[in-house]
Amino acid sequence: MFEFNLQTKPIPPIFEQEMVWDFLIIGGGPAGLNAGLYAQRKGLKVGILTKEIGGQLHNTSTVDNYLGIPMLEGKDMSDVFLHHVEQLGVPIHPDARVIHLEKQGPLFFLSLENGTVLKSKTVMLATGGQPRKLNIPGEWDYANKGVSYCTTCDAPFFKDKHVIVAGGGNSAAESVIDLAAWASHITVVHRSQWRADKVILDKFASIKNLTIHLETQLLEVLGDQGLMTGVKVLDKKTQETRIMPADGLFVEIGVIPNSDLLENLVKRNERNEVIVDDMMMTSLPGLFAAGDVTQQPFKQIVIAVADGAKAALAVQQYLIHHT
Repeated sequence: MFEFNLQTKPIPPIFEQEMVWDFLIIGGGPAGLNAGLYAQRKGLKVGILTKEIGGQLHNTSTVDNYLGIPMLEGKDMSDVFLHHVEQLGVPIHPDARVIHLEKQGPLFFLSLENGTVLKSKTVMLATGGQPRKLNIPGEWDYANKGVSYCTTCDAPFFKDKHVIVAGGGNSAAESVIDLAAWASHITVVHRSQWRADKVILDKFASIKNLTIHLETQLLEVLGDQGLMTGVKVLDKKTQETRIMPADGLFVEIGVIPNSDLLENLVKRNERNEVIVDDMMMTSLPGLFAAGDVTQQPFKQIVIAVADGAKAALAVQQYLIHHT
């Protein structure tokens, strides 16, 4: 597949010029790249600022639910996306970290870590989110080698296998339901009691291959020859530890949106997700957001890509009516 090494590329001179952009995108994941593609095709003066091309695609093993591109490694999908955007000539600043964003009059001012200040008529945040981690030994070692943070993405890879679901909220409960069609057995491990909605938990009655261990804490992910083989847990009632053999572990304890940059600029919900309207615009006119950083409930590559396209088209309409 395509290979790119952004670390060796110089900063494009266009980002060193004193100019006013139509549209600057913060984030180089699926949402940001597709927004850049659509904006470029609409003739906007657009640029992408990112510390890493691909975003969470680099934490994804195999993607098998993106229409038309079956069974592709996450890194390879990132390269395909980047190749397409580069072919269209979208300027990308490959080592840009935006540390401050403010609006003065009709323009946004973006301060970069290296001291550069860029000006733009509109801005989009596409910084995504990161799965909340258990932070236990072995978790990182077996990520994508049995440990998964996306049931929707990876459930089919665990057909006829025994899997563990970590968590006690709606995400974990819905994960159990999704896995029921694939796994030979599902074991839920949660350190306290269920927080999931009763309407979801009621559906467990029809799942025969399910075991639930509440008041049980995950201590360590175990493995052998590069693959996960089980977990060590603590029964908090008896204070006994034991080993649970399993082929996979789905960590479903929430997502942390990367939205701190907008903390005092726009409305966010109780999970710090950026609230956008049906045109992907935030509560601050001219400032848009797309992908996993927003309040949309389904954190999927295809949805982030669609969000980016939608935002770019909305930006074009905004510029027509407001500049």
